[in-house]
This record gives sequence, structure tokens and C-alpha cells, in this order.
Amino acid sequence: QVQLVESGGGLVQAGGSLRLSCAASESIFIINIMGWYSQAPGKQRELVASITSGGSENYADSVKGRFTISRDNAKNTMYLQMNSLKPEDTAVYYCNAQKAVVIRTFSYWGQGTQVTVSS
Repeated sequence: QVQLVESGGGLVQAGGSLRLSCAASESIFIINIMGWYSQAPGKQRELVASITSGGSENYADSVKGRFTISRDNAKNTMYLQMNSLKPEDTAVYYCNAQKAVVIRTFSYWGQGTQVTVSS
């Protein structure tokens, strides 16, 4: 079972930046897809960005050009660089890892880190 621990959240003014980190308990080299999801109060959890083991990136339209996802396999860590933050980015951000084992895919979640953007 993969354990994920997020860090880097906090309070920032609009236009500011934060970098989230997601540390995995095992090598992420073999984890197929890792991603960041956000969940604002009263809303469903939604995909912010994802990155495959091959390095292919995918972003929600709302964050394109502002957020950058990356992964450091040597450190078993994934990152989300968040620039030009807006109040609507305020949410709990969760790290997700999807690992394929034979014919099954297992999905793991971190505990979340709060990001609050003030106007």
C-alpha cells in the first residue's frame, strides 16, 4: 500500500505562489499516474493536474498556464507549483497515486493540504 503525505499548503494573497509536495512511501517510478485534486467546500473533488510515469502532463483548463506538475522519481515526490493564485483556487488539495498491479489498478490518496487564497 502506498502512503502519500502532502505538504506546502497555507495562506497566500491573490497573485502569490505556493509549491505543494507529495511524498510517497515507496518508489514512484512504477506508479503509472500521479495527480493533484482539489475539493472546495460543498463541491466535488476534481482533477487539477496529473502526470504519467512517462512524464506526460494534463491540466484542468482553470489552471493551465499557472500551475505546473512535476515528479522526482529519485526523491519519490511529486510537486505542484502554483503561481498567480486566485481566491477561487482555495480548496483542500489531495495527492493521488494510481498503481497498476497485474490487471488491477489501485488508487491511493493523501490526507490533503489546505490552500487558502485571500483577495
